[in-house]
Amino acid sequence: MAELWKSLPSWVRNIVIPVLVLVLAWNIVAFVFGVIGALVGFAIKLLVVVGIAAAVVILVKKAAKS
Repeated sequence: MAELWKSLPSWVRNIVIPVLVLVLAWNIVAFVFGVIGALVGFAIKLLVVVGIAAAVVILVKKAAKS
């Protein structure tokens, strides 16, 4: 691996490789935040559905009493 690294031209080692690493790191960070955002969004939707269902159950019980 060291031989391959030393055989690369200096402009590839100093410019191309760091740019590729930055792009890859940015994509990984964006993927992680996307997954976390999707999970949080799903949890919020689930809580809204559970809240609406609880309200419906309470209203139906009140309507059944009267």
